[in-house]
Amino acid sequence: MRYTCRNNMIRPNHHPFNGMDIRYLLSHQAKRLGEHPYLIWEPFEGEQSTYSYRSFLEKVQGTAAGLHQRGIRCGDHVIVHLENCPEAVIAWFACGWLGAVAVTTNAKSSADELRYFAEHSGAVAAITQPRFASLVQQACKALRWIVVTTTDQGQDAGRNKPGTDDGFDALEAPIDRLPDREPDPLLRFSVQYTSGTTSRPKAVCWTHANALWGARMNALHECLTHQDIQLVSLPLFHTNAQAYSMLASMWAGATAVVMPRFSASRFWPISLKHRCTFASLVQFCVRALAQQDRPNVHHYRLWGSSVCSPPQDAYFGLQTVGWWGMTETITHGITGIPGMPNTPLSIGRPAPEYEIRVLVNGREAVPGETGELSIRGVRGLSLFAEYLHNAEATEASFDDEGYFLTGDLVRIGEDGSYFFSDRSKDMLKVGGENVAASEIERVIMTVPGVVEVAVVAKSDPMLDQVPVACLRLSAGYEPRFVEEAVLKACAEQLASFKQPRQIKIVEDFPRSTLEKIAKAQLRELIADEAKPV
Repeated sequence: MRYTCRNNMIRPNHHPFNGMDIRYLLSHQAKRLGEHPYLIWEPFEGEQSTYSYRSFLEKVQGTAAGLHQRGIRCGDHVIVHLENCPEAVIAWFACGWLGAVAVTTNAKSSADELRYFAEHSGAVAAITQPRFASLVQQACKALRWIVVTTTDQGQDAGRNKPGTDDGFDALEAPIDRLPDREPDPLLRFSVQYTSGTTSRPKAVCWTHANALWGARMNALHECLTHQDIQLVSLPLFHTNAQAYSMLASMWAGATAVVMPRFSASRFWPISLKHRCTFASLVQFCVRALAQQDRPNVHHYRLWGSSVCSPPQDAYFGLQTVGWWGMTETITHGITGIPGMPNTPLSIGRPAPEYEIRVLVNGREAVPGETGELSIRGVRGLSLFAEYLHNAEATEASFDDEGYFLTGDLVRIGEDGSYFFSDRSKDMLKVGGENVAASEIERVIMTVPGVVEVAVVAKSDPMLDQVPVACLRLSAGYEPRFVEEAVLKACAEQLASFKQPRQIKIVEDFPRSTLEKIAKAQLRELIADEAKPV
């Protein structure tokens, strides 16, 4: 599907990526860099493998040809349900090469969540791995076919190993069977489901221009060059690893060393082995690494994370550049500057490519004030194209002047730096994952005996926040049995990081106007209970 930009429209003949799509970037870099390594796979089990820019392009083209041979056409949606592995990157780019749309889903998703993703996106096929194959097959019954990787991130799949015809390698076909198509930067490229303030995640659509924008701007913000080696430990189904790492590395001609997942004990050995110079991390990772012995000498010059210059920088002997971004922005709307003295614990300053606005009761905030953050760019280029099949949500997310309403609160420092203040009132941040309280509440309200539920965040020393579910019950229901039923329902329908870590039964809730649950007071109550006596 080609997306027609309405807000801040660019005239077709003056689009910055006219005549380009993701194929242009891959082809140009393969021609320019040849055998220079693009992707190095470092499994925890099994052998390391390396894809040069040339061999990576050939693998992507062969996989795209195989997708076409299996009936996938331009505009079709394909579920990519994989943990970190080379196939996750190859499949993502191969869909884009063909003009199909990769729907990258969280590997921790429940059957109910996968069912929704497949049905809502209209996906026609799926690429997954042995440990998820049965789950995907049962949850996504309308798919034409499912292809399965040979291993689980390098681990032997045993009896779950796919048959010859169902294996990922069987997707490859001669590239002369690839159909021709004109490059279209506004063609839909990928879809990510991201938690919002609704009971179901919204599907963020990126165009090919979005992908190229993310590649170019992230490489610029991170000061990446072809000499850099970036360690990728965050999940490849999220914007951070997709855009901040894989796309940025591709644009810069850098090398991406991909781990199966973040591991504090393996981080330094792999970093030293490959002489890694850059890594994008969440604060959960930084805190975990601070509890490990650090090497006396390493090769990192920069880390990217949620705040600039945290206290751990002195311990690690490097600079951390803070930033703020969303799936909807593809890159960082606010960012620190590498090599410059950024204000400690700030998220940096507005990126020159965007217009940033902070409002307090409808007026522009001044230094020292905290207000609502909005950002203006170009839809389909520097901002996402739309929420899939949800025109109402897309329209509601922009104001009359074309600013995207982020729902985040920031404080403007006296020196012009920005500080993150709070998330949308019903959003939690659990170990780097965004979680909508309403998603959890929707599941809990299906449990007999629950009259009312409110999910709020409780601070956690490692995960930032964890969900706490507060319940008001119908008369006659035994709290213990309801609690067990709630935990069971959440385990069946929600990813593990979304499941409540605590259930609290209340007689009634604190109320605000119109009898709404006063979640701010509820958060304070939970925080007070957690304080040591």
